Amino acid sequence: MSNDQPTPGQPPEDDDPFLKKPQEPTPPSGDSPYGSGPPPPPPPPYDPGQYGGQHGGVDPLAGMPPLGEPGKRILARLIDFLIISIPLYLVSLPFGGAVDVTNDNGDEDFSSALSNSYTGHQLLWSLIGLVAYVAYDTYLTQKDGRTLGKRLLKLRVAMLNDGRVPDTSSALMRAVVLWLPALLCCPCLWWLINIVLMFTDKPYRQGLQDKAAKTVVVTVQ
Repeated sequence: MSNDQPTPGQPPEDDDPFLKKPQEPTPPSGDSPYGSGPPPPPPPPYDPGQYGGQHGGVDPLAGMPPLGEPGKRILARLIDFLIISIPLYLVSLPFGGAVDVTNDNGDEDFSSALSNSYTGHQLLWSLIGLVAYVAYDTYLTQKDGRTLGKRLLKLRVAMLNDGRVPDTSSALMRAVVLWLPALLCCPCLWWLINIVLMFTDKPYRQGLQDKAAKTVVVTVQ
């Protein structure tokens, strides 16, 4: 007589969706995108039973780590901005500075700086800055999903569909959409739109750069 018969009163194993759990492969050594210590391989598809979902319903956040808090995301972005902008400004000083904040008499004149903000000199440094910011964001995002600011705030960029670290093309798309308008077109409006989306976008709190690259910002476990 077979020993594989289910215990009376207990549903067969195949009929219990919560009994079987997917097996995770043994993680290799190296840096983990989720924290220190031995990391797993690229994150597997989100586990529908890990974070949410109700019987008979579909939870768009099921299996996803908690979304990054807007306040932490803004602070992480500010840290990244300073990491690039301060050295870039210092490098520009021998060439007259990235922004001209003096008038012809050498006096500080903010209105003059605004009116001259896109002279050839300023446009050149804006393009140099754009390359620096895009390269910084693209490299670190495709590496493990974390810029230095996100690493400090325990955040990570992940592909929306399966949680994996973005590939180079997705990371580049995200960086270009984030920084191109911010540096060359309408910085105040662009940052305002993205900050509002961090608080109001449902259900994933995606900024415009996340929507373009199909990414989401989650917390590191």
